[in-house]
Amino acid sequence: MSRVPGPTIADIARAAEVSTATVSHALNGTGRLAETTRRRVREVATGLGYGAPRAPRTRTLGLAVTTFAGAAWNYVAVSYFSRWLTAATSAAHARGYALTTLPADRGAEALWHTLAVDGMLLLDSPEGDPVLAALRARGIPVVFDGRPARAFPGDVWVDNDHAAATRAVLDHLAAAGARRIALHGGFGRDHYTRAVSEAYEGWCAERDRPVLPVRFDPDDAGGHAFDTLFAAPAGTVDAVHSLYDPGGRQVLAAAARHGLAIPADLLLVCASEDPGYAATQVPVTTLTLHPELTAEAAVAALIGRIESGGPTPAGEPTAPAGAATVPDGEVQVPAALTVRDSSRRAGGRV
Repeated sequence: MSRVPGPTIADIARAAEVSTATVSHALNGTGRLAETTRRRVREVATGLGYGAPRAPRTRTLGLAVTTFAGAAWNYVAVSYFSRWLTAATSAAHARGYALTTLPADRGAEALWHTLAVDGMLLLDSPEGDPVLAALRARGIPVVFDGRPARAFPGDVWVDNDHAAATRAVLDHLAAAGARRIALHGGFGRDHYTRAVSEAYEGWCAERDRPVLPVRFDPDDAGGHAFDTLFAAPAGTVDAVHSLYDPGGRQVLAAAARHGLAIPADLLLVCASEDPGYAATQVPVTTLTLHPELTAEAAVAALIGRIESGGPTPAGEPTAPAGAATVPDGEVQVPAALTVRDSSRRAGGRV
C-alpha cells in the first residue's frame, strides 16, 4: 500500500504565512527567529500532521522528561529519574535497542520534530505537552511513565496506584500518632501531583482532619516554605508527607531552624529513591515508587508496540514480574514504604 504524502515545507509556509526558509529554521532550531514565530510555525506544522514518512527501523528508542518541557533543569540529578534511566537503558540494550535521552531545555524542541527513533518513552507528560503533540503527529509510538493528561485509544502507560500509596502513608503517620499532617507538594501539572493531592484531601475530609498544603520549591534548600506553619503554636502540624526527592531534607532543615525534634515533635515521610535518607541525622522514612520496575515495564511495552506494528491493545500491555495489568492500558507497579526513625514515635502503634 502506498503512503499518502504528508504536508511539505511549502504547505506549512502557506498555512503559517511565512517563507519556506522560516519554516526550515523553525523546525530545525536554526536561524534568528523570534520565539513566538518559531513556536507558531511548529504548532502549524503539528496541526497539519507534519513528519517525514517513517524511516526504516533505527532500533533506537527516545526518552524525554516533559513535565517542565522548556525549562533547563537537570532531571538526571533526581534519584527517581537517574534510576529510571539506568534501568531503561539496561532493558533497551537487553532487547537490542539503543536509548537516546533528550534534554529538557527549550533548545531541544527541534529534536521532537526530526528525531529518528522507532518509539518514545515520555515521563510525567503534562496537559498540552508539545513533545507529545509532535510525536502523535508523526505517528511515532509512545509509552508513558504516568497517566497521560488525555489518553488516546491504544495508549499504554506505567504508573503506581498513587491514591492507595498516599493513603498508606497517611494511615502510617496516623497510626504513629499524627493528627495534623501537612502535604509538601503541589509543584507539577502531571498526574502524580494531582492524584496524590486529591487522595490527601479526600483522606483528610473523611477523618475531619485539616488540609495543610505547603508548596514545594526546588530552590528552597532551607525549607523556608514551612516557616509560617512551623512558627505557629505547637500542635498546628505534627507530620509532613513530602512528595519530591529534595523535600525531606528541606523539612529537616526547617524543623532544625524552628527547634522541632523529629520524630518527637514532627513525623516525616518523603517519596524518594535517594538512599542517602537512610543516613541523615534522623533516618527518614521513604516511599519508593520502584522506578526500575516502571522503566522495565515501559520499555517492554514500547518495544512490543514497535515490533507488533501497532498499539498494544488497551488492557493488554506487557508487565514484568512485580507489576500488574489493569484496565484502560495501564501497567501498575506497586509502591512501598521503607519505615525509619523519622516516622516512629513513642506511644504510636508503628
